[in-house]
Amino acid sequence: LYLAWLSFRSGASRAWLEQSTFPGYWALYRRGVIMNITNPKVTLFFLAFLPQFAKPELGNVPLQIVTLGLLFQLATLAVFGGVSFLGGRLAEWFNASIRGQIILNRITACIFTALAFLLIFSSR
Repeated sequence: LYLAWLSFRSGASRAWLEQSTFPGYWALYRRGVIMNITNPKVTLFFLAFLPQFAKPELGNVPLQIVTLGLLFQLATLAVFGGVSFLGGRLAEWFNASIRGQIILNRITACIFTALAFLLIFSSR
């Protein structure tokens, strides 16, 4: 509830004006690749989930796994690309609009309040 109160009372922030320079798309891409390679959840997904869709009666199983992995990468690129594009546009709007920042803070306060009440009234 304290976090909800702080979010509700906070006004617009101009911290985005003081951010450092944009690191570049290649640096961001490299960071994302390194994060995914070092993320054990991605490896567990490919080891546990993907082989279920390979069928030995259809031919070369390693080729099927590679094909499914490439399809997964294409789907990931499309979804994450769309999310990042939309997120970038929303961030620009919220950073440029004082009213938008206040609305976002009020929505955050409502979410924190709902979570607090769920914690308070939840049973074991």
